[in-house]
Amino acid sequence: QVQLVESGGGLVQAGGSLRLSCAASGSIFSINAMGWYRQAPGKQRELVARVIRSGITNYSDSVKGRFTSSTDNAKNTVYLQMSSLKPEDTAVYTCNADVIYYSGGSYVTDTFWGQGTQVTVSS
Repeated sequence: QVQLVESGGGLVQAGGSLRLSCAASGSIFSINAMGWYRQAPGKQRELVARVIRSGITNYSDSVKGRFTSSTDNAKNTVYLQMSSLKPEDTAVYTCNADVIYYSGGSYVTDTFWGQGTQVTVSS
């Protein structure tokens, strides 16, 4: 199996910055994509950024120009650098990964999720 562990959330003032990290571990053969989603109270979960193995990164329109996501493939880690934070960025941020892993004598493809980390931006 595969585990995702996030770190880096917290409280920051509007205009500030935070960096989130998410490390994948387990019987990983390869990772096709890693990304970040967020969910604010009373709202649906939305995609924030997604890094595909090819190097293409997709961003939500609401964070373009302010957030940057990158991966360290050697460490199976995805980062989310958040700048110029706004109160509306307040949410639980969760990472996910599309992983090929080895299990029971074969390779399996599945999507895994982290536990989520709270980001709160005060005005």
